[in-house]
Amino acid sequence: MKKTILILFLAIHTLQASAQMKLLPKFVRRMYFSKDTSKRGSFVILPVLSSAPETGIEVGGAGLYSFYTDTTDRSTRVSNIFGYATLTTKGQNRLNLSTSYWSPKNITHYSASIGFINFPFNFYGLGNNTHLNNQDYVSEKRYRINFGAEKSLGNHIYVGFVAGGYNYAFSDDNTTGIFYTNPAIENRNGGTVLYVGPSLNFDNRNNNTYTTKGISFTSYLNLMHGVLGSNNYVGSLFNAEYTQFISFGDKLVLGIDILEQSLIGNQSPFYLLPQMGSSELMRGYYSGRYRDRNYAAGQAELRYRFIKKVAIVGFIGTGEVFHDSFTLPELKPNLGGGIRYFFDIEKGLSVRVDYGIGEKPTGEKRQSGLYIGLGQAF
Repeated sequence: MKKTILILFLAIHTLQASAQMKLLPKFVRRMYFSKDTSKRGSFVILPVLSSAPETGIEVGGAGLYSFYTDTTDRSTRVSNIFGYATLTTKGQNRLNLSTSYWSPKNITHYSASIGFINFPFNFYGLGNNTHLNNQDYVSEKRYRINFGAEKSLGNHIYVGFVAGGYNYAFSDDNTTGIFYTNPAIENRNGGTVLYVGPSLNFDNRNNNTYTTKGISFTSYLNLMHGVLGSNNYVGSLFNAEYTQFISFGDKLVLGIDILEQSLIGNQSPFYLLPQMGSSELMRGYYSGRYRDRNYAAGQAELRYRFIKKVAIVGFIGTGEVFHDSFTLPELKPNLGGGIRYFFDIEKGLSVRVDYGIGEKPTGEKRQSGLYIGLGQAF
């Protein structure tokens, strides 16, 4: 982690020096090093390069366009359009396009996304105590589309709805692996689901991209129904998340984040089970290493923005997945730290690098992960 932070600092300072000497192209200087604090739109790209035995070399990039729908009203939040695309040397790919749109004075808020994934993942089983020696390589193809709309009722309360659909297809060449042999896995080949449901939110944050004070509570209920073929699934997914930010002066902020997800109904399709681990919550755990009908997790992150362009963070959290009953002894720990480089000070937009660590299961290495992305973790 220290080497990663040091390398990033050196890279930033080197690029800043190059920008000051106008050695970099003008569009690169504008994206990452502009001192413009106006409310005009901004665009940034982040290249992607990685490698793994199951995928070969993966190349691509992510792009973020941010803008205000009202440049005269200071309360109007930042809207954005985000997209990414990657391709591997073994023919897998990931595509996604999403948007978050705030109308002037935040009267209405719309969100939408469409995506496709043809990418493998490692499956370890179901529950909160899976084992590394059960690792099974599974290929996944997924189409996803969703839309949400909400309107302010005053006093920072929003009501609305969510709607969308998923199509999943899984394959595994190892018919003796845990993915095919575990009888608890339902709908292992995938399926298609459509959903619609209500949403209820409270949001009085002072900023939606770099919050220093305020509370956000978001909740929705996806009422789902299987379609196509013999898919007769009927159920729902409930999601609730609470975040709060407390400012300790101009440079220090404490963020608290608590999430709960539950699959409701008699059936438990594999592809709908909540999963622990992501670049936002329970950083350090491989996404999907632990999955079950319910997921609860929380974290606290201390952010120190010692100069306008750069901040460092430290975080700690805990969480677990469970089938029926939540139990305190089953909670798993995580902690870590990271750095933020703010390429747009006016909008609070940043590139982040985080390193998280989790538990050390008996007979295994300690779980950990490095994350690079755009924007804050929460």
